[in-house]
Amino acid sequence: MNDFNIACPIPLDQYPQVLLAHGGGGKLMQQLLEKMVFSVFKLPEHIPPHDSAVINLPGSKIAFTTDSYVIHPLFFPGGDIGSLAINGTVNDLAMSGARPLYLSLGFIIEEGLPMETLWRVIQSLKKAAEIANVKVVTGDTKVVDRGKGDGIFINSTGVGIIEHEQTIAPQSVQPGDAILISGDIGRHGISIMAVRDGLELETTIESDCAPLHQVILEMLNQGIEIHCLRDLTRGGLASALNEIAASAGVTINIKEIMIAIREDVQGACEILGFDPLYVANEGRFIAFIPKNSAKKALEIMQSFSPDASLIGEVTGKGTGMGLVTLESKIGSQRIVDMLSGEQLPRIC
Repeated sequence: MNDFNIACPIPLDQYPQVLLAHGGGGKLMQQLLEKMVFSVFKLPEHIPPHDSAVINLPGSKIAFTTDSYVIHPLFFPGGDIGSLAINGTVNDLAMSGARPLYLSLGFIIEEGLPMETLWRVIQSLKKAAEIANVKVVTGDTKVVDRGKGDGIFINSTGVGIIEHEQTIAPQSVQPGDAILISGDIGRHGISIMAVRDGLELETTIESDCAPLHQVILEMLNQGIEIHCLRDLTRGGLASALNEIAASAGVTINIKEIMIAIREDVQGACEILGFDPLYVANEGRFIAFIPKNSAKKALEIMQSFSPDASLIGEVTGKGTGMGLVTLESKIGSQRIVDMLSGEQLPRIC
């Protein structure tokens, strides 16, 4: 039987939302990936699914990741597609505890893109790479017809070296682990939506787009045991927690009062009808740390961002796909589910 005649594993006409989701972070996209991608390109058993793959080579261990950036608008308060491409890839490497070293860049440029726009993006890429202390060593450029590329898309692939013996991945999460967050949430997604929808807010909300590896490397240098890390991109804090709970088979409880959300971000979320727990970030991560190391880890994180906080803990082994609950500010409990509807479009 010709492999190309094998029936599609899911009826795509039943999943229109998947095709509109523009990335991960939701139930429908997760189903699409599991049934159509992961089932075909099976990972070796020793490489668990994570933000970057950890690969053992003779004499060294590296992290390897790739991502694509299709954000609209190209420029927004606090960043642009250039800084996003560098920082997003650097941060995926950092989530394995790697020291980012080298990046590739692939440009898909729409015919008619102004040269001034391309130059701004390239200069932003250069500046962000310098701040993150990574080198762009290879790349590719393609041009598509006018109306086919929305200005410019960027793919970035990154390689980093792992200089420790820890296994930083969901399978390392244990009951009793403290859950730390590196700062306030929701700014990136709301910054994008405010510009896109022309919202006239009292203050300009800037994206939190930034590299994250410095704080993680500092924790490792000071001997902090880290069980798992995850950056809070598409799907935000809620989706990241659900993904880890499902992968690790654990139950998680977080406290709403400990999660920092700026007043202007909260107000914008209320206007737009968004839950800030699901809004994307590009400079925030969560860390699962053994309880006896949580205080020291938090002190290190707060030296980089005063809004870092301890937001909850792993309460036990779960059943099935794991569970995330939230204790509200008034003391009630609710389940925090994986995002099931359409996400904020084109936020990275």
